[in-house]
Amino acid sequence: MNGTESALIDQHTNAAEQNTELGKDEIYHLLQNERRRKVLEYLRDREGPVQMRDIAEQVAAWEHDTTVQALMSDQRQRVYIALYQAHLPKLDEEGVIDYNQSRGIVEKTPLANELAAHLELPDDDDDETDVESERPWGAYYLSVSGLSTLFIGASGLGLFGFGSIPHLLVALAVMSVYTALTFWQVLDNFETGDEE
Repeated sequence: MNGTESALIDQHTNAAEQNTELGKDEIYHLLQNERRRKVLEYLRDREGPVQMRDIAEQVAAWEHDTTVQALMSDQRQRVYIALYQAHLPKLDEEGVIDYNQSRGIVEKTPLANELAAHLELPDDDDDETDVESERPWGAYYLSVSGLSTLFIGASGLGLFGFGSIPHLLVALAVMSVYTALTFWQVLDNFETGDEE
């Protein structure tokens, strides 16, 4: 190894050591691309160096919702080229991975774990709480629609004494029920923090 190569290696090592944490903007920028997120997802559970080819194949399989074995050659190649030319060099430049482009070797750094933490999904316990507190609004509206249809039909056909009720009164009753149901849903969403 000559002096120039040694200096370049030291410069890269020093830059990686200085870049021990990422700012919010860098995190958002790096995670805005789905392929970079998939690379981090792949590296999350792996220790030590991995082949860039293996990463590209798995990312391509995820993108095409298939297995690595079922991938077409062009599907592999499109992902491989994008990772090789853009995404892995960008992650390497930010100190998230060590990427030896000539050998096709990738190894995550501690910054990769920091970024991967932003990919974590919320706890399942939170989801269960939300499901329990949600009301079946669709079922409520469907029930009211069914009852309204029966009420309007009975009124129009004069069945069961509904023929003597003026149509305007039937329309006002149906509108009132829908208004009350909608008002109830809005209040419920406001109380639970859902602002849909």
